[in-house]
Amino acid sequence: MTKQNISRDEIAEAMKSEFGFNRKLCLDIVNDIIDIIIEGLQSEKKVKIHNFGTFKLSNKTSRIGRNPKTKQEYNIPSRNVITFKASKILLKYINS
Repeated sequence: MTKQNISRDEIAEAMKSEFGFNRKLCLDIVNDIIDIIIEGLQSEKKVKIHNFGTFKLSNKTSRIGRNPKTKQEYNIPSRNVITFKASKILLKYINS
């Protein structure tokens, strides 16, 4: 898979080709993994996958923003953001 945007269906199809499971089982596995990551972020604010990386939930505080065309200022509300830090092993793999 060399595409930049890969859908859940494409991941499931790759699993099906690799392991020979049926498509529905592969799609269920992909969805379960994503659900586990989401639940972990909601409850623990951090999900670490060994030899892959860490997803972390952070809160950005509200701030004043400016429209670059009109120079009009407006309030950007606080929000949650997710960051991902790749493990050293993953970085070594993609940079070799």
